[in-house]
Amino acid sequence: MTAIWSATNRYKIWFAIEVFAAEAMGRTGMIPAEDAQKIRAAYGADVLGEIDIAAIDEIEAVTKHDVIAFLTWAGSKMGPEARYLHQGMTSSDVLDTALAVQLKQAAELLLDDLDALLAVLKRRAFEHKTTPTIGRSHGIHAEPTSFGLKLAQAYAEFDRCKARLAAARDDIATCAISGAVGTFANISPEIEAHVAAELGLTPEPISTQVIPRDRHAMFFATLGVIASSIERLATEIRHLQRTEVLEAEEYISPGQKGSSAMPHKRNPVLTENLTGLARVVRGAVTPALENVALWHERDISHSSVERFIGPDATITLDFALARLTGVIDKLLVYPERMQKNLDRMGGLVHSQRVLLALTQAGMSREDSYSLVQASAMKVWESDGALSLLQLLKDDPRVTAKIAPAELEKLFDLGHHLAQVDTIFARVFGPAA
Repeated sequence: MTAIWSATNRYKIWFAIEVFAAEAMGRTGMIPAEDAQKIRAAYGADVLGEIDIAAIDEIEAVTKHDVIAFLTWAGSKMGPEARYLHQGMTSSDVLDTALAVQLKQAAELLLDDLDALLAVLKRRAFEHKTTPTIGRSHGIHAEPTSFGLKLAQAYAEFDRCKARLAAARDDIATCAISGAVGTFANISPEIEAHVAAELGLTPEPISTQVIPRDRHAMFFATLGVIASSIERLATEIRHLQRTEVLEAEEYISPGQKGSSAMPHKRNPVLTENLTGLARVVRGAVTPALENVALWHERDISHSSVERFIGPDATITLDFALARLTGVIDKLLVYPERMQKNLDRMGGLVHSQRVLLALTQAGMSREDSYSLVQASAMKVWESDGALSLLQLLKDDPRVTAKIAPAELEKLFDLGHHLAQVDTIFARVFGPAA
């Protein structure tokens, strides 16, 4: 990912754009065909060789213009045919088209990262498909679920992220070789079409000398959404690793230390790190949105922003996705602790089933709720020392509607996992 944003890669893309444009100009008669062929041959022979970044920087120190500096240096490596480079083109034709190539290259790597993460999530989800655990709302015990469902939810979320990124990649992959203010006054749309085809891009339907920045805004917004999904899963793991919960934790490698002061510490450092990295990626979103509003046909207020957020956001997200994949791959999962936490509050997690059974037995919902809640609060205040099932069995108002043996059936943990196969089929397909 870092190589994509290197000066060497950028200049190679710039030269490719110039060469493909010259090639098409030769075909259309805009420049002599033999000179166009020489330019194309120079590209094939790699006449630029090792890109001399220092030499280009030295020229730019005088010209104060990066594209002119590059063209000056590149031209010095060629013969008289170099005068036909950049015919009818403007700097944005090179800069914006090259940025589209780089963003497309970056997106391809990120899509590979997402595939790797999805594979690990799927494997671990099936591993714990029916591992019971407590679901929480507001951080409080709610009803039982499975740890596999937690991971399946993450899989579905990142699968959506992949689809969004693929769409954003396609949307950003446009080529603009339309000249000053985008009118094609000094260059033919045929040139643009040829360059686009050679680079695997789509011609921008209408540019204003620059490619419209709503495309870039959507691209970086998509990266921001992926970062938030990373943080969502990282935060879940951090909560599950808390000492009072300890249902899962990051893998602890031999010799790893958690604290300089406390030898006992096992901290969720990787997922905390991911939470911070997500903030960095999202930090690119607002500047990208603000880049949309340029003055008239163009200005360069967007340029300085993109020179930072392009590499920063994609490199950071690339690293974060790889790190999260490693965390999930080696995640330590503790089913026994999950069961212990399920049993922690004396059966309160089954209260809704009793409520529903009472209403189905003829009691009003209001009376049913009040009756179950009264017993539930006693269990809560006893810190789980009391049993909800036993309290309900001892309440004649309840047993008048539901026999004790039927009450016991309402505390069956398997009831909450009955639809796991259905949900997995929705997420992973019917074969799941």
